[in-house]
Amino acid sequence: MAKEELLELDGVVTDVLPDARFRVMLDNEHEIVAYTAGKMKKHRIRTLIGDRVTVEMTPYDLDKGRIIFRHKDEKAPATRAQARKNFRRR
Repeated sequence: MAKEELLELDGVVTDVLPDARFRVMLDNEHEIVAYTAGKMKKHRIRTLIGDRVTVEMTPYDLDKGRIIFRHKDEKAPATRAQARKNFRRR
């Protein structure tokens, strides 16, 4: 395994912590603390409890990670911006 090689795992956000950190339960029942990646902050991608995410981890510390992707959920409620987008004034 190369030094720069990272592990990518899927999980579900179980808790929102201060300083843009999240507690994530991975699919293998391991719980970690993860922070939001810079691109997600830049594009203002919000992460909430119950969201399915992809986490990037280093093999050296398996208790911390970085959230790099939030999976879209078809049954999730529409955001206010999406509801407003369909509004038409008469």
